[in-house]
Amino acid sequence: MYRSPIRAGALPRLRRRVAAVALLSLAAGTTTALAASPAFAAVSCDVAYSTNDWQGGFTASVTIKNLGDPLNGWTLGFDFPNASQKLVQGWSATWSQSGSTVTAKSMDWNGRLATGASTSIGFNGSWSGSNPKPAAFTINGTTCGGGDPVNQAPSVKLTKPAAGATFTAPATVEITADAADSDGTVAKVEFYNGSTLLGSDTSAPYAYNWTGVAAGSYSLTAKATDDKGLAKTSDPVGITVSPDSAPAVVVSPASVAVPEGDSETVSVKLSKAPSANVTVTTARTSGDADLSVGTGASLTFTPANWNTAQTVEIEAAEDADQASGSAEFTASATGHTAAKVSATEVDNDSTGGDNEYIKRFTTMYNKIKDPANGYFSPEGVPYHSVETFMVEAPDHGHETTSEAYSYYLWLEAAYGKVTGDWSKFNEAWASMEKYIIPATADQPTNSFYNPAKPATYAGEWDDIKQYPSKLDSGVSVGVDPIANELKSAYGTSDVYGMHWLLDVDNTYGFGRCGDGTTRPAYINTYQRGPEESVFETIPQPSCDTFKHGGKNGFLDLFTGDASYAKQWKYTNAPDADARAVQVAYWAHTWAKEQGKESQISTTVSKAAKMGDYLRYAMYDKYFKKQGCTSTSCAAGTGKDSASYLLSWYYAWGGAADPAAGWAWRIGSSHNHSGYQNPMAAWVLSSVDALKPKGATAVQDWTTSTKRQLEFYRWLQSSEGAIAGGATNSWQGHYASPPSTLPTFYGMAYDWQPVYHDPPSNQWFGFQTWSMERVAELYYATGNADAKAVLDKWVKWATDNTTVNADGTYQIPSTLVWTGQPDTWNPASPGSNSGLHVSIRDYTTDVGVAGSYAKVLMYYAARAKDTNAQNIAKGLLDGMWKNNQDAKGVSTMETKADYSRLNDPVYVPPGWTGKMPNGDVIDSNSTFLSIRSFYKNDPDWPKVDAYLKGTGPAPSFRFHRFWAQVDVAVALAEYGRLFP
Repeated sequence: MYRSPIRAGALPRLRRRVAAVALLSLAAGTTTALAASPAFAAVSCDVAYSTNDWQGGFTASVTIKNLGDPLNGWTLGFDFPNASQKLVQGWSATWSQSGSTVTAKSMDWNGRLATGASTSIGFNGSWSGSNPKPAAFTINGTTCGGGDPVNQAPSVKLTKPAAGATFTAPATVEITADAADSDGTVAKVEFYNGSTLLGSDTSAPYAYNWTGVAAGSYSLTAKATDDKGLAKTSDPVGITVSPDSAPAVVVSPASVAVPEGDSETVSVKLSKAPSANVTVTTARTSGDADLSVGTGASLTFTPANWNTAQTVEIEAAEDADQASGSAEFTASATGHTAAKVSATEVDNDSTGGDNEYIKRFTTMYNKIKDPANGYFSPEGVPYHSVETFMVEAPDHGHETTSEAYSYYLWLEAAYGKVTGDWSKFNEAWASMEKYIIPATADQPTNSFYNPAKPATYAGEWDDIKQYPSKLDSGVSVGVDPIANELKSAYGTSDVYGMHWLLDVDNTYGFGRCGDGTTRPAYINTYQRGPEESVFETIPQPSCDTFKHGGKNGFLDLFTGDASYAKQWKYTNAPDADARAVQVAYWAHTWAKEQGKESQISTTVSKAAKMGDYLRYAMYDKYFKKQGCTSTSCAAGTGKDSASYLLSWYYAWGGAADPAAGWAWRIGSSHNHSGYQNPMAAWVLSSVDALKPKGATAVQDWTTSTKRQLEFYRWLQSSEGAIAGGATNSWQGHYASPPSTLPTFYGMAYDWQPVYHDPPSNQWFGFQTWSMERVAELYYATGNADAKAVLDKWVKWATDNTTVNADGTYQIPSTLVWTGQPDTWNPASPGSNSGLHVSIRDYTTDVGVAGSYAKVLMYYAARAKDTNAQNIAKGLLDGMWKNNQDAKGVSTMETKADYSRLNDPVYVPPGWTGKMPNGDVIDSNSTFLSIRSFYKNDPDWPKVDAYLKGTGPAPSFRFHRFWAQVDVAVALAEYGRLFP
């Protein structure tokens, strides 16, 4: 049974009064402010003052620059011009107001300002009527220059087309925007379809005519950049282009990759029935002469077969160079609008000549990237699956996960390797950064985060009925040891990591921060402990403004408190971010081999940055010391709260209202073997282009590489499979674990860490995902500890794999665990003679088979293991022979677990609310009742029949994005490793 690994535990939601306590603590520290500089110091200064206003309130940012003699303490003074302007609370200085006069005295840590040095402080205020800037500022009584105000982002809004506008293909869409800059000028406005740049304009009125637009749905935005380089993107506008009512030639796909020495086909048909026969001719109209039309250069369509696709072959000549060319082809017919096809040659000389597996990769790549197959949204976001009736970890197929984005990177890295075209790898990272890494506007109050008080404790519980979980400020919480070094390294309080789940089509209707329309939208589902199955979840927005749900939005379903504040919160799945780093390494390696390293250097540096923040996954949930067995255990004071493993998640959040002024961060206490990635840890500690900037990051990842490999050895059964994991918080609330349990650096063994419905380590896919990373590390470095784990694992796995002469195969599926490992002793590891695994059933799952093949091929390439190589080849050949379909590869899956669609969803007695579409949430709710949109799904009738007992369990051919990419990349890598 497939079960996606991404899952969040119960996260604390800080309340308003907790934030107030933090502010009081800051205020208490201001009594040690330094005295003003001596009178003989020549004071000369500049002050920059800017505000972010909302109705009745504002946040002010103030930068003080010393232009005179060094200062040893300073006092800033200014007067509010409007009597209604009031100081509410401030930071980084001792703030006070008397009448209209405001003063801010330096703290002990920012009072010394050398000549030319600057410091930044700020405050929250209130106003009515207007909020003008103070006319003058003083430092120690001396009037300062006005300074250059902190640059404000320009404003930008699309004015054409209107949201929801429809056009007819091939359309000309007039796109216009209003843009302005309050403190400068607008340098340019760029117009985008999803993440694809269409064009730009450098002068008002800002406009672009998008011509030849094919039928489909599109998401348009405008991005304005000011004269200082600061940019802002407009809200998106969705439009629809309907099929042309005029006759046209239709091609699919519009772009293909063509293996050198081989061909790829493009389907051609007409848009409407002709009155007489029509001849369509296809020819190269520009580009590399190595690409040409083979068969199908001239096709005849009749009034009877006009809608039946015929094929045109585009061929790539076999040559001796190691370059990949591209060309454009035009399919035209008299009286019809022509269609264009872009073709890219896939070079095979660097991988051993006429390489069958590179050709197969190209075929898979073309299927995945063909818009007609539905893997991507109009914005270019990869869906979790092509099919929408999908309930496994995401509860809808057209959600997406950070997992899918990391696989999108894998796909484009492999494409860059075989074509030399790295633009698509960069585009994939840009899409990830735009849609699933929260922007500053999505995490607006991080500046209030206090690393000394990261969060307020709330326990996790096995029984969903124990939720909401009470916040308990009486439980000690440790210190976050990396926040300050991250802020120092990157100059921001923002967290650079992916949130795990997006509602790509805004199916639920939350939108962004309750606006109901913006897509994709950040959402979450799991929130209530290890027994919460996907069938028992309540979807909720990541930015909860109380617009949907109950009186407190969805917050009081999960944490118990006296009052609630509107807030944002995100959960990171560390295995996905680690995979992004892992892929960036291969992209960097391959681009460097091609002499194109500089083309992706910026993207690679962002992967290093992501790896810096990924360290939050190393820490106990509440930064308590390792080996914690009660809520009263010691709080961490530094790195003593780190396990140096990749835990199940890290999370961060804060107040939606800047005036509230609080934010929080947590790690996770639960460590699953399937999430570890020693390859990424080695990359971040050893590869110069991917070393993070954080002061202790390289050392942390060096430690983590060794610790993760120890973790595998500790969890390896006597047969060879890897058991579940360990936790530093037994039952999620620091309970005392059974004394009979073995430990790993103080953490208790847990055979099913994190979730129990179904048990988290019964899926063979966790074995292959995790061992693939170990095998990559072994292949790249020859690491002896990695080899020791693989030697035993590969033998167990291959002994239980069958590949038949006709290409059919079976691999392990559901695992059963008994016994437990020995307590870990790094100086003398035990044999784990009491830890055993058995295999309950087998599968032909294509995604797991693709992942498994990669484990075997990396291992075989380094260890020269012919048997492992042959089994990998057999799996890939078997899928290619027996499992291909029009969209990729698939097998029929029967979903008997859809009987749980009518499972009750626990809602506390008396709690009532509504989903955005009006579905009622109360104690009578079921999975389906709060997702009534499923009844409009095209697959609903056969699911409905099953639920009513009038039909069999429904069967589907799913095309999960990660599974298709795992197979595609396995093909490309086999072609590279065994040319």
